[in-house]
Amino acid sequence: MSYPGEEFDVESRALLLPHDYENPRPKSRYHLVVVGAGPAGLICAIGAAGLGAKVALVERGMMGGDCLNVGCVPSKALLEITKHKEGATFADAFAWLREVRASIAPHDSVARYTELGVDVFLGDAYFNEKGSVMVADVELPARRIAVCTGARADIPPIAGLVDAAPLTNETVFDLETQPGALSILGAGPIGCELATVFARLGTRVDLFEMAERVLPMELPEASDAVAARLAELGVAIHVGLPVSEVLVEASQKKVVCGDMSVKSDEVLVALGRRSNVETLQLVNAGVNLDSRGFIATDAKLRTSNKNVFAAGDCTGRPQFTHNADAHARVIVQNALFAPTASIVASSPVPRCTYTQPEVASVGIAPAELERQQIATDVYQVDFGELDRGRTQVDGGGFVRVHTRRGMDKILFATIVGHDAGEQIAPLCLMMTNGLGLSAAGSTLIPYPTRAEYLKRLADAYNRTRLTPFVAKLFERWLNFTS
Repeated sequence: MSYPGEEFDVESRALLLPHDYENPRPKSRYHLVVVGAGPAGLICAIGAAGLGAKVALVERGMMGGDCLNVGCVPSKALLEITKHKEGATFADAFAWLREVRASIAPHDSVARYTELGVDVFLGDAYFNEKGSVMVADVELPARRIAVCTGARADIPPIAGLVDAAPLTNETVFDLETQPGALSILGAGPIGCELATVFARLGTRVDLFEMAERVLPMELPEASDAVAARLAELGVAIHVGLPVSEVLVEASQKKVVCGDMSVKSDEVLVALGRRSNVETLQLVNAGVNLDSRGFIATDAKLRTSNKNVFAAGDCTGRPQFTHNADAHARVIVQNALFAPTASIVASSPVPRCTYTQPEVASVGIAPAELERQQIATDVYQVDFGELDRGRTQVDGGGFVRVHTRRGMDKILFATIVGHDAGEQIAPLCLMMTNGLGLSAAGSTLIPYPTRAEYLKRLADAYNRTRLTPFVAKLFERWLNFTS
């Protein structure tokens, strides 16, 4: 029996993991061998090959990694169709995610990378005793190696959880039938996004979070806005207590949290990530792990072996596709040429949760600024104050910016509201290029748009510069010229 969108899964697999593919004969030596074909690995490989380097790329699963197959693409496809298509069913939504995934698959396909000059090897990679990469018992000699193996969902040691065969991001998008009830452990971005999706589809959702609020890494006001919307969708939110046990009873699974227990058809775990390094035999290459089990690197993304670099989620740094992209570009420079690129000098890393409302943040969190005793000024604009916001049904939300005290240098920003992920881009650009809030004041921004928040922020900052002394000087000048 087929399932919704099965034909698109067949199409994707044919491109990303072709069953009849034969690995090429390896070159005598590569400039760069890349292990892992997720975002970091793909960009490393294509960037190096585009510069004329001899590149081998090894992948044990589907090309494209988590982002395409079990992360950003399927989750955002589900969020979009359930938001914009009234009455969307489980079959509609999951067929759509598989269609979207298949439409992007050619970009990450084995054929595309082969045509661009990359030797693609499908199979498990590991380091041999010489520190070279092996795949299917074939050695890939290399001048430099980039480990880009990503991470996977961590299954915490909760009693009975493993026996309950929980879903993770690696399996939830493979569902063929809709669960009537779903318990989600973890109310971070993944937990909140999938709670939104399944609640919109009519599944009864219970969301568990040990912290005192959902999205505990965001501002409390952002958490409150997301929690309120989840509650409107019918999500039952349980915060402030850890899940102590998961029991399997007949065809259902019972989550025990404090004095409460909740039965559901499925349990989804969204409680952190674990680096994919166990089968690599890193010890043979002299590559060290940090205390969390991620690959330890310096600011140039070099490991304890100067010839081995690591990028993306396997390093434990902020685990976003755009960060993996930035890492890959650093590695291409440092592995092929003089090691002058550094992630310290790269852009601040933004993050976005695609709930309704969306929440986007960039910079040093206010709590950390306070811990470092960095004094700040805070500016806020409510979207409802903007003319465009007043015209929109979902025109609520706000922008809050922290600047260094007495200056317009942006240290942190959060946006809550419609298209927050899009709206934060100008602030990222300004922070990366050292532009303060006042720079927005001289920029023409179309009216009416939500992006006018930039002008409002600039105006708010400029008003602080009108000190009593300056105001007195203006008064004297105006009186003189009247």
